[in-house]
Parts: sequence; structure tokens; C-alpha cells
Amino acid sequence: MLFQEQTTLLTSINKEVKSVTIRNRKHVEITITNYGGIITSIKTPDKNGNFNEIVLGFDDLNSYTSENYKKNCPYLGAIIGRYANRIKEGQFNLDGKNYQLACNNGPNHLHGGPEGFHQKIWDMEVFTQKDRSGVILTTTSTHLEEGYPGNLKVEVTYTLTDENELVIDYNATTDQTTIINLTNHSYFNLSGCKTDILNHDIVIYANTFTPKDGNDIPTGEIVEVNDSPMDFTTPQKLGNRIDDVEGKGYDHNFVINGVENELNPAARVVDAKSGRLLEFYTTEPGFQLYTGNYLDGSFKRNEQPFDTHFGFCLEAQHYPDSPNQPNFPSTELVPGETYTQTTVYKFGIVRNQ
Repeated sequence: MLFQEQTTLLTSINKEVKSVTIRNRKHVEITITNYGGIITSIKTPDKNGNFNEIVLGFDDLNSYTSENYKKNCPYLGAIIGRYANRIKEGQFNLDGKNYQLACNNGPNHLHGGPEGFHQKIWDMEVFTQKDRSGVILTTTSTHLEEGYPGNLKVEVTYTLTDENELVIDYNATTDQTTIINLTNHSYFNLSGCKTDILNHDIVIYANTFTPKDGNDIPTGEIVEVNDSPMDFTTPQKLGNRIDDVEGKGYDHNFVINGVENELNPAARVVDAKSGRLLEFYTTEPGFQLYTGNYLDGSFKRNEQPFDTHFGFCLEAQHYPDSPNQPNFPSTELVPGETYTQTTVYKFGIVRNQ
């Protein structure tokens, strides 16, 4: 394993942050910064052995703190918390007490609020073992930070293995009953970030999903995908039925087949032209498929603009608005218990597409 470390001064906040690049024995390379726990880069080979970037991000870390980025934040590659996805009207009740969070997405609270985990400077420690290396990120979210109760201690470990797996392990504890729903918000583009993702073929191992209302809040139902635009139980191109989805594209929570808290396959994505394969596993009960609907070309890397549908996200999670949906799996965490989650993104090649 090869490590490269770099320190950057974020001029807008006058603080230094670190980034670490890890390369395994097969030359797959991942770069992570302790600002927001952001995965800024993943480089993998195509079927011809050419290594290219497969996630959206910036080479200059200062780009993540620009006013334009914060105003239109796409959360590129970041750790999301305390609560990934949306909470209706930013409100929930715990133990008979009502809590009000910031409403930063129309009438709803989104991704932990405007000052969520995606903007924290995390403590970072590098580790290496025989067939894997990575970083351990830690932080404490204090009581009532962004409106959430309890002092929450969080540890997120990114591991790159020699089997071309990116393993993300999450752990958290609290001193007061709270809610928690963590994820990573990487945007993948298996073409090598050369074209949009609409020709990517995807299989989703989910027979049901949670439909939503006009404000992107679940109705509380869990519905069969059947032959709807949500049906990816057999391989479909992401763009085949995207125009049949209300809104600008997919931004939906799928209920993963399998046993909760076990590592279940959730999705498989292939870009036939490059031959790149992404396999996605998680212990979470669901994940959000997001197709970069609100990317508009404002952000770019190497003069390549990130236009609409230029990346897709597979956000392992509990369901949106779970604190207000009694029939959804609980997102409560109580003192003495530990929140855990494991998510795996495995990179490979399919040569006979």
C-alpha cells in the first residue's frame, strides 16, 4: 500500500486540513480529506487498463468551501450526518419532547443541516495492515448542535483493500437519546467522468421502495416496484425510464432485500463502454438512488463540468423521515448502545458486455 499525505490551508476559514491518498497493490487509488470526511477522488482501471477518475470532486480543497458551493451544496463525496436525507418540516419528537431542526431544503431538514458533518474538520489517523489500509475519522457532535439532542461521538473508517473494495464502517455513541442516520454522498461515474450516467446498467436488489409526496417526504407506504420506473430487479439503463419519474430524475429510497444488519447486496452497476463494474453492499435497510438531478454545470474538474445526470449516488441509509414514520425501522440511539453500519463499494471489470 502507498500513502501520500498533504496539508492544505482552507483560506475561507483559515484552517489547515489534511488529505491522504491510498493506493493498493492493483493501483486503485482513493483520496480522502478530513474536511467533511470527503472522498475527493477514486481512480480505477477500465477494461483496457486505463486508470480514470470515477467520482465527482475537486483537486483544490478550497473549492469545497467556496460561497457558491455552500449555497448550492451537492455534498460531493462527504460524510452526511447527523441525519442523512430529509426530516419533514425539521421536526421530530423523542421521549415526549419536540425538537426543531433547520429547514434547509424547502420545508424540510436535509442531510444534518447547513452546518452538518459535511463541513466538520474531523480528526484523522492513518492505518495499514497486510492487505488493506485506510483512515479513521473521529468527531464529537455536541448536544443541540444543529438542534439534535445528546453529545454524539462518531467514528468513520475508510478502508481500501487489495480486493478493490472500499469499506466504510460507522460507529457512534450518545449520552442522551437521539436520532442518527449516517451515509456517504459520493457521486460515481464509471465512464471515467467522460459522459453522463444514463447509459449505465443497474440492478437493484429491492422489491419495494418508499413512495414520497411532492415535498420528497415518504408517504409511509412501502410499495412493490413491480413493472414501474422503480423496477430495477433486472438490468436496466439508468436513463431508460428516468423521464417517467416525477421530478428531474431518481431521488428515491429503496428497501433492500435481505436481513437487516447483515451485509446484503444492494445494487450492481456496469458501464459497458469502459467495462467498469461497481458492486454495492450494506448493512442498512435501505439506500437512496440519486441521479445528480440538480447538478447544473456550475462545478467542474479539469474543465469537465458536472452537468445534470453526470453522477449517481448509492446512499446507504435508514429511510427518510423515519423519526416521524412509526412503521419504518427506528433511527433512535440510546445511551449504552452503539450505532454501527458497514457499507462496501467493490470495483471490478466486466469484459464481455
